[in-house]
Amino acid sequence: MSNTITDTNFKFPNQKSVYKGKVREVYNINNEQLVMIATDRLSAFDVVMPKGIPFKGQILNQIATKMMKDTEDLVPNWLVATPDPNVAVGHLCEPFKVEMVIRGYMSGHAAREYKAGKRILCGVPMPEGMKENDAFPEPIITPATKAEMGDHDEDISREDILKRGIVSEEDYIVLEDYTRKLFKRGTEIAAQRGLILVDTKYEFGKTKDGKIVLIDEIHTPDSSRYFYAEGYQERQDKGEAQKQLSKEFVRQWLISNNFRGLEGQTVPHMSDEYIQTVSERYIELYENITGETFKKGDVSYIQGRIEANVLKYLK
Repeated sequence: MSNTITDTNFKFPNQKSVYKGKVREVYNINNEQLVMIATDRLSAFDVVMPKGIPFKGQILNQIATKMMKDTEDLVPNWLVATPDPNVAVGHLCEPFKVEMVIRGYMSGHAAREYKAGKRILCGVPMPEGMKENDAFPEPIITPATKAEMGDHDEDISREDILKRGIVSEEDYIVLEDYTRKLFKRGTEIAAQRGLILVDTKYEFGKTKDGKIVLIDEIHTPDSSRYFYAEGYQERQDKGEAQKQLSKEFVRQWLISNNFRGLEGQTVPHMSDEYIQTVSERYIELYENITGETFKKGDVSYIQGRIEANVLKYLK
């Protein structure tokens, strides 16, 4: 699988620093611009898998940049240019240390907590009598503190965020408003593709002039969960699992191989055949979410391609 990019070590002109997250690597150029490279790393249960997934970085970057353009009339974002299939360039921002998670349906983490008997998630009550994958009466916001690479993100309530001074109340009101607006638009875009946007997360930052903007990714299969709309209600009525479009299939494969990211557990072996199927699923996700045919970038020398395209842009 040499046609993947799992790590970068570029030295761009006027580069001040580089930050390496679970999937993205962010280069600070002159304390003004950020060059964000979406690698092919795969993270699940907050653990980075040992092998990259071909085209995953390109897919995530292209979905995120398309969705940024499709929502910029509602919420300002950090994006300035996309000089390469794996690269987004944007304004330098100070990120808020919370992820704004919003859930329209009781799935994934919320369902796991509900099954464990919890009826309050991040300070938000969940109604009695719900089944997994039922819609909430109204979408709920369940924030998480932003983890460093390898650490687990943690649930946190609005009250704790304000009490601990992680975000000011004035800013938090804006984050909530932007989160609801983006989720509503994302839901509408998904519906046009025959999909249901189940839950997602948004990250925000502040520009040098104090403007709150959307950063990082939006409505990608890594940050969001989608169901197929067709047959959704029928499956719910019969108590069947929903047909999903997200990286939940990777999580389920890991769980079936006794891995949940817990201490002492080791990541199961991922064969080249399995890696190929994951790549194909990501391409399917791209085409379903965007409604466009995926065009594979040239991966004969992916590091060189990215470096040349970014240098050309920075000139």
